[in-house]
Amino acid sequence: MPKGSFLSKALAATFIVLTISVIGGIITMIILYKTEISGMNPTARPTLPPTTTAPPPVMRLPPNLVPEQVNVTSPNQTMLFTGNSTVEFRCVERTSTIYLNSKDLKVSNPLVKNTKTNEKIPHSSMISHDDESNFLEIPLNEHLEAGKNYSLFLDFEGEISVNLEGLYLSSYVEGGPAYEGDRNAERFLVATNLQPTDARRVFPCFDEPQLKAEFDVTIIHRRGTDALGNAKVEGNNTNDEWEMTRFKLTPRMSTYLFAFTVSEFEEFTVSKPTPENVDIYARPDAVKAKSTEYAASITGNILMFYEDLFDMTYSRTLGKLDQIALPDLYPAAMENWGLVTYQEGGLPFFFPLDNVEPSFNVKDMYAMNDLHIAFQEDALASSHPLSPPQEDVQTTSQITEMFDSITYSKGATILRMLSDIVGEKVFNKASVFFLFVCFFALSLLLILPCLQAGEGQFNDIAMKMEPWTKQIGYPVITINTTIGEVYQKHFLFNSSSESRFVLWWYIPIRVMPDTSTDPVWLLSNERVRNEKFLSEPGKWILANVNCTGYYRVNYNPENWEHLLTQLEVKPSPIPLMNRAQLIDDAFNLARAKLVDVTLALNTTRFLHSETEYLPWESAVRNLEYFFLMFDRSEVYGPMQAYLQEQVKGLYDFFSNYTDHSQVPKDHSSQYSQIIAIEVACSNGLKKCVTMASSMFSLWMNGTNIINPNLRSVIYCQAVAAGGKEEWEFAWERFQTTNDTSEKEQLRKALSCTKTTWLLGRYLDYTLNPEKIRLMDVASTIIYIAKNEAAQAQVWNFIRAHWDYISLGDGAMVIQAVTDRFSTKFELEELERFAKDYDLRSATRAVEQAIEQTQVNIQWVRENKDNVLEWFEKNI
Repeated sequence: MPKGSFLSKALAATFIVLTISVIGGIITMIILYKTEISGMNPTARPTLPPTTTAPPPVMRLPPNLVPEQVNVTSPNQTMLFTGNSTVEFRCVERTSTIYLNSKDLKVSNPLVKNTKTNEKIPHSSMISHDDESNFLEIPLNEHLEAGKNYSLFLDFEGEISVNLEGLYLSSYVEGGPAYEGDRNAERFLVATNLQPTDARRVFPCFDEPQLKAEFDVTIIHRRGTDALGNAKVEGNNTNDEWEMTRFKLTPRMSTYLFAFTVSEFEEFTVSKPTPENVDIYARPDAVKAKSTEYAASITGNILMFYEDLFDMTYSRTLGKLDQIALPDLYPAAMENWGLVTYQEGGLPFFFPLDNVEPSFNVKDMYAMNDLHIAFQEDALASSHPLSPPQEDVQTTSQITEMFDSITYSKGATILRMLSDIVGEKVFNKASVFFLFVCFFALSLLLILPCLQAGEGQFNDIAMKMEPWTKQIGYPVITINTTIGEVYQKHFLFNSSSESRFVLWWYIPIRVMPDTSTDPVWLLSNERVRNEKFLSEPGKWILANVNCTGYYRVNYNPENWEHLLTQLEVKPSPIPLMNRAQLIDDAFNLARAKLVDVTLALNTTRFLHSETEYLPWESAVRNLEYFFLMFDRSEVYGPMQAYLQEQVKGLYDFFSNYTDHSQVPKDHSSQYSQIIAIEVACSNGLKKCVTMASSMFSLWMNGTNIINPNLRSVIYCQAVAAGGKEEWEFAWERFQTTNDTSEKEQLRKALSCTKTTWLLGRYLDYTLNPEKIRLMDVASTIIYIAKNEAAQAQVWNFIRAHWDYISLGDGAMVIQAVTDRFSTKFELEELERFAKDYDLRSATRAVEQAIEQTQVNIQWVRENKDNVLEWFEKNI
């Protein structure tokens, strides 16, 4: 699920429901590949095939069989689904064994045939591999011959999941179907979530992304409900209770992109101008509240932007686009072809908004966000390449671990750098070439050879980009402006890891005040000199202009001093993105001990007169590390006092808006206003705390005057400043509101209390799906972990309940809970946790947490005294 191109916006577009009695009717589905629908008589429940823990030949499917036709039939059941499947495949290499993927399914009655002669192929007993390969092995008594087509019939049985994976059950409270006679009860629906390796939970299949097939889908469901799938509806048949919806044939696609939902939705048609067959589905209450109107108003423009950009008509490629938001979904969104699913509260509007909503100015904002997210994880020796060797990604846990900030944020950043190198026009042309010629490739990184094929002048670009995609990490370049010298080095927080790597990159460097349109290339790991890095006396040089490159920049002390002087005297000559990046680079260079920590702190001195969002966001995010390291020490008081003084100017700048619960029109200014309130209140600025508490008190007495844009930050600060009464009021509102955005803001605010027993209660609530949805467990614990008052509680809690917590995003929880770890005792506990617990897909996260804790211990030991002295002097 790509993240680089989407941003959630609060607009509730949620599902309509089924009662539990309806669930049985929606599990009937038929998935075919150019075949006729088979009979739908229920099959007897089969027995589980024998299992083995012996390792298969490899953990990935062998390449000797390629699926071509899939036919899956699943008759009516309740919380169980049973069915049978026929997979037609081509043999490309002689073999006597068939390997499929199957997980948590009981599979039986295999029948293998030659599709041309209809001859049966005898076989031995099936073997289900009880390991992460999820292999279903079918030994044959004779060979399958290369070049011939065969079919495999199987019976199977499975259970509808409640863990938001495979085919799963979801519920919420809303008016139910009319035939139930109950308009205000808990409602149910089912949906699929198959990324990355959960199609095998729904039916036995070749569950790897390169093994694509077309799907012909039929779903049988209760009358009065609607079925949505990847393709357009071809026809419906109805009897007294049931409806059979058959969909048109899908394009060739990977199994993880297969999707369907059944519910009782109201369709909300997207506003013109828009291509045909683009719809949004939502709860009736959401449609009535006009919560879908923004998504409906902008979807057409977004789609038309992409059609124009890629010179491709969407409807001719995928036929239709349904957008739907689910009460329960683990990823924020999932790009199932033709049926894009979202968590409640979000539909897409990021990348093309610079064209359809230019006032939002999201391009720079989220480019910086991706850059900084990737920088943090990629500065650890335990990081991984964008394109790791296949032998490093074998098991389902290893595959799941790849869905991290390196893949998403670093991937987006590298593509942005590539676009800057070749130019946006050429990059877009190569993207079109990729879509048409390399359409069935597995990774957008394959745009590199497509770029070479499409643009001859960039024949060396794949070679230059290869280190960025196949090596871990990124470089820091150091420029000495007195002699015009530059060199590169692998940037790592932990310098003791350097001997493990000898890495270097081809680095494009854009420099101010140079006016050339072409970057300067650093093509080796040697020290080189170039007059473009030589400054005039008293002048500064700025590298990585507008932060288009994926690298950090260090300078000689004189150039740093000139840049800091410029920031304090008149910051505007330095581009906005670079004002933010100077802060980020300095703080992280200090963490890596490449500059003194006082230099990093000096980059924040100009903020007392800065009102732009990006520099403030960079400072707050980097000072958060200082808070994490020192909020349990004597540094905390002087640090808060310094920030109180620095933020006064920003807070006062927006006070005319804030005091009247209003927001400025400009989008980036709205973000600046929020950060002003957050920094001022959290660091004890009295007028801010009074404002937040007063507005929240008015709400408790019946009138909520808080502007929707400000609710998240004001709710949090009011709950933090309050006690039991404020917390229980927020909890009651969280339970009763049907506004998805409001619910999310309150869920976050509840974690802000400083009362430890309330934090403990809230942690316990995450164990009860009736209080905190399973998909929200991880993020709720992460919210609580950010509260310094809950540090020990959260760490004890996740160890006590790891089996439950790890069902969700355990890796993100580990990262958040261990962010403050900076003592030898905490390191020993973390190492014991790694040894004693089944880490599953959090293995890499724990390894990185151990590495980061080691870095933290050393950093605190070396910097605490200097940091305390600096803050005391600068209050």
